[in-house]
Amino acid sequence: MADDHPEGETFESADSGASLTYPQQAGTVRKGGHICIKGRPCKVSDVSTSKTGKHGHAKCHFVAIDIFTTKKMEELVPASHNLDVPHVLRQDYSLLDISDDGFVSLMDDAGNEKADLGLPKDDVLRNQLESLFANGDELVVSVLKSMGEESICAVKQASQ
Repeated sequence: MADDHPEGETFESADSGASLTYPQQAGTVRKGGHICIKGRPCKVSDVSTSKTGKHGHAKCHFVAIDIFTTKKMEELVPASHNLDVPHVLRQDYSLLDISDDGFVSLMDDAGNEKADLGLPKDDVLRNQLESLFANGDELVVSVLKSMGEESICAVKQASQ
């Protein structure tokens, strides 16, 4: 078996193998939390729970906003069933540059540079980012990362 690959084992991916989501009972999810609807990470904007009927379970009706596309989505789940909850990571970066092709250069607190992120799709946020950068202000952008996607979600001026 070892003779098949003389150079050693080959690995197609280099992630930690951690899951993109974790299960949580639907009845315990609250407004402001995150859930997956149709495979998309969403922030819950409204939860309503119906009482148990003659036959069946209490149901939770979730209204949520996709954290990357800002589309409104809905889900109806029995309160005792599990939902997928995405791991959502928010990290702040210093903005170094905005390139002509719509990508940004960022640096984290450890000094690592990140240049694979595009400008936000949200017009208001993109215009705010571009105008503040054009003024020469030092900016800090917040990046949301979840389920293999990342996007700039907020911008603020760095404190002097």
